[in-house]
Amino acid sequence: MKKLKIGFFQFKPKHGKPEENLKFIESYSDKIKEADIIVLPELATTGYVFHSKEELLPLADEIPEGKQSKFFSDLAKNTDTLIITGLAEREEDRLFNSQAAFYPDGKVVRYRKLHLFYKEKQLFEPSDNEPAIIDYKGVKIGLMICFDWAFPEHARLLMLKGAQILAHSSNLVLPGLGQAGMRIRSIENRVFSITANRFGEEDGVKFTGKSQIVNPKGEILQSAGENETTIKIVEIHPEDANDKNITPLNNILEDSKITLKLLSKYVAFDGGHSSK
Repeated sequence: MKKLKIGFFQFKPKHGKPEENLKFIESYSDKIKEADIIVLPELATTGYVFHSKEELLPLADEIPEGKQSKFFSDLAKNTDTLIITGLAEREEDRLFNSQAAFYPDGKVVRYRKLHLFYKEKQLFEPSDNEPAIIDYKGVKIGLMICFDWAFPEHARLLMLKGAQILAHSSNLVLPGLGQAGMRIRSIENRVFSITANRFGEEDGVKFTGKSQIVNPKGEILQSAGENETTIKIVEIHPEDANDKNITPLNNILEDSKITLKLLSKYVAFDGGHSSK
């Protein structure tokens, strides 16, 4: 059975200082290279609280051509690790709260956040993507950003599209709710989940840390503290997520009476945008 080392990188980004954040991330290269897949927080290079588009626009990145994207592509190549991170994305004068997967071979897949939280709606454009799923080393990974956790249909659609792992880049602020929600998403879909959260405070907004890796039974395999800079990695068997039985007589796909009918028409679509 195939083994895969998956992990999260929890840290406190410096607000409005992408270059300093990139240097900090690079300083953990030796640890990053121990993982096959590493997930970083939402908006990992810029910080989170901005009061206008004009304030954030100069700090945002063009994916995959921008300087920040080039950094992560190089880091993925140098560490031989799939790096999934949140980024503020700029497309001309529009901003998106995005997540990008950087492959060691130079491929980049982008997902734009579907479910914007609170004042994000004043900064970012709503996504025009379907939930995105990627393939790495024969394993399927569903992409999620922070508040996506609150919409069960998002994770369910990723599972129906074959996701064995949910990669969840986050800036969670509701104490304990996102972490508990992702345990439920893992249980109800019988998949692994990686929640990479940040910690610290910006302009009165406190982030909750407590990043975690959860197995298909909802058990926490690795977790971080509330205010801890850390990379934590665990070895899994991705095929464990292919078993959708809860009991010998209960299967979450075969027993579904509602979800499959509502979501099956979307299963053929892939919301990722690839380059290279």
